[in-house]
Amino acid sequence: MGGDFGPQVVVPAAVEAAREGIAIALVGDEAVVNAELAGCDAEGLDIRVVHASQVVEMDDKPADALRRKKDSSIQVACRLVKDGEAHGVVSAGNSGATVACGMFVLGRIKGVQRPALAGILPTEKNPVVLIDVGANVDSKPQHLFQFGLMADVFARDVLGLDKPSVGILSIGEEEGKGNAAVREAFDLLKKSQLRFIGNVEGRDIFTGEVDIVVCDGFVGNVALKLSEGLATSLGRILKDELKSSWLSKLGTLLSMRAFKRFRKVTDYAEYGGAPLLGLKDIVLVAHGKSNQLAMVNCIRMAATSVRNRAHEHLVEKLADHQGLNGKSEKSAA
Repeated sequence: MGGDFGPQVVVPAAVEAAREGIAIALVGDEAVVNAELAGCDAEGLDIRVVHASQVVEMDDKPADALRRKKDSSIQVACRLVKDGEAHGVVSAGNSGATVACGMFVLGRIKGVQRPALAGILPTEKNPVVLIDVGANVDSKPQHLFQFGLMADVFARDVLGLDKPSVGILSIGEEEGKGNAAVREAFDLLKKSQLRFIGNVEGRDIFTGEVDIVVCDGFVGNVALKLSEGLATSLGRILKDELKSSWLSKLGTLLSMRAFKRFRKVTDYAEYGGAPLLGLKDIVLVAHGKSNQLAMVNCIRMAATSVRNRAHEHLVEKLADHQGLNGKSEKSAA
């Protein structure tokens, strides 16, 4: 029921994913969902509809959504996973409510202090994982260290990277740069088994020279939104320039294939959504403006996470670094 387009996009995307062999449970207003399903060729596919009488609106506060909307689609979906009736949750709705439900309905993996959202961004080479992009707005060094551990497992199991490189976002490349949290997290990452390459600056994110960039959720969210806005604005500027003269229009026609490839590389829809790492089960937060392609890719990512046992590998990774993990905070129920 979530996202700017709701069932009109989510249902067709789910049908497309189901055609690839992924079992789907569509959670929401049964009448609305079935009406959308009727317009799709879903006969014989492994799709079921689970009714939820409430919807978390985009302006609802996460805490209020948890308390007052216990039959909301996102809570019902999380309970399906908790009860073993599904393996993961994908939502394009209220991201704060999705994070809250993931934490308080599903709970954290033992030893994880703060779950983190991992954004996937295009670069000059392979996609880069930026973590955290908004789940935590005041991270401690231990949290940043664990973000690196969790992103390493995700990059291996979902993105297929053999030995992902990890950097921490700072204001300079030299060791010792950054605030106290960054400097302390640097030391923890340096002592770990990760392929840690040290500090990286904002300009390094899109070069493709680093696979994982660790940062506080406040900083990461600003970086994410800045990159989205910059890409959109550059696209508009380029479009206007290409229409400015007959010579430019001719050049556009000759370069159409290159422009299409460029658009595909920079389109967030190609990378699905942001996984909320550190929970006992799989939760993916899709962009509110997600189109059908974005939702299909988000569902595929969730299925890949389950098939490749990303959760089990994360538990193992945390155990391997128990000495650096420190004392965990009281886990969510």
